[in-house]
Order: sequence, then structure tokens, then C-alpha cells
Amino acid sequence: MGVDIIELELKYCERCGGLWLRARGTPQVYCNACVTAMEGPGAARRAKPRLRLPGNSKLEIVRKEQTPAVCMEGGHA
Repeated sequence: MGVDIIELELKYCERCGGLWLRARGTPQVYCNACVTAMEGPGAARRAKPRLRLPGNSKLEIVRKEQTPAVCMEGGHA
């Protein structure tokens, strides 16, 4: 009984960032959905997708004002 073994590796799509499995050693860098989308009409005019952090979290940057310390008296170093 001959059993064929296909080795797979986990790969990130270089277009959408999704995870997918590909046959080990193949040069494919895009998932099947992105390959189909890029071959469709108008695909060359589309802009690259914006990079996003995983999850639905927003990053809020808060700037705190700091008062500089001024010393009028004291010794000299």
C-alpha cells in the first residue's frame, strides 16, 4: 500500500497578511484569494492595503506637559 505524503508549511500572505498552508518548498507568496483578486480586472490600479495592528484596539497617545526645573541657588558642579 503506497501512501503519498504531502508536506505543508504555514505561510503569511504577503498581500493581505492572512495565514494559509502551502506545499513545502513552493515559491508561492500569496494566498489563493489574493492571487484571484490580483488577476481580476482593475487589479493593477488598486493601492496596497494599509498595515494594521491585530485586534480591534486603538492606540491613544497622551502627551503630558512637563515643567522644566529651574534652580537659582546652589553649588557648582
